[in-house]
Amino acid sequence: MQTERVIFVTNDDSYLSKGFRAAVNLASEFGRVVAIAPDRVQSGMSQAITINQPLFMRKVESSERVEIYAFSGTPVDCAKIAFDHLFVGRKVDLVLSGINHGSNAAVNVMYSGTMGAAIEGSFYSVPSIGLSLDDHDADADFEGAVKYGRMVIKSVLEAATELPRPLCLNVNVPRIAADQIEGIRLCRQTRGFWREEFYARQDPHGREYFWLTGAFQNAEPEAEDTDEWALAHRYVAVVPVQVDMTDYRMLGSLQGVIK
Repeated sequence: MQTERVIFVTNDDSYLSKGFRAAVNLASEFGRVVAIAPDRVQSGMSQAITINQPLFMRKVESSERVEIYAFSGTPVDCAKIAFDHLFVGRKVDLVLSGINHGSNAAVNVMYSGTMGAAIEGSFYSVPSIGLSLDDHDADADFEGAVKYGRMVIKSVLEAATELPRPLCLNVNVPRIAADQIEGIRLCRQTRGFWREEFYARQDPHGREYFWLTGAFQNAEPEAEDTDEWALAHRYVAVVPVQVDMTDYRMLGSLQGVIK
């Protein structure tokens, strides 16, 4: 009989990233860790899945408390093979996706492979947390993300039987020292969009290529109930995420328009 908790860990920065190792170590405080992460960086993959090529998985670490697999697929592929292959017949107590290098606040939740995997995990009725640090540095300091991630995980596990499903939390930690963080705020997603630019260049053969860049345009910078406001004011932002993308307000406006 399974008695020890099982925590599934994944991410989109690959199994070699510092944030992933921090997540594995954090999760191991709460139970046995089984981790499947991409074998290369898969940032920005959102809910992408692989359907036109074979997928390969290899075990890269095994100990009494931790199993880690490198997988050739996307973050959502990692979650799918975990639940539909590795965990068949086994209970999983929590999904932890991250720790992501970079914020997944506001509309970033739509693009993030880390959040894509967390959302996918929630489809299996398992409490799921996407944990991100607002720092893209490969050698970022994850002390604050670990400290506050620990608090959120503990709270979710303690209340797991009382919370509805699906349950997915988007947790973002500001890029400051752990002792400078003001606390945790439950928030809503900030309204706003990315406005991209493409820089055109030419390679040595005269072929044109492009680099994508851009900036986030916050449509409500003063709204104190949003995740972007929380991060800017030294708080950890926790946003419950749902998958239903129906615009219920627009349903009413379209009555009589769509015939």
